Amino acid sequence: MLSPEKISRINALANKAKAEGLTKEEQQEQQELRKEYLQTFRGHMLDQLKSVKVVDDKGNDITPGKLKKLKQQGKSMLH
Repeated sequence: MLSPEKISRINALANKAKAEGLTKEEQQEQQELRKEYLQTFRGHMLDQLKSVKVVDDKGNDITPGKLKKLKQQGKSMLH
């Protein structure tokens, strides 16, 4: 999880970008923070997907094959 300080910094840079613009250094920092945020988000989303099991009305497991493979192989990506 991203620290509260980093999230605050992301928000501060976004507000400054709207109000007055960012310097080149601030733009680079903003891109790096956004990249880190997205990596963290995607990692958490994959962890959630790995715990999903899809069942139809009759109780049959209809989890997509790609997700079953992911669970079996323990890979960190769906692609």
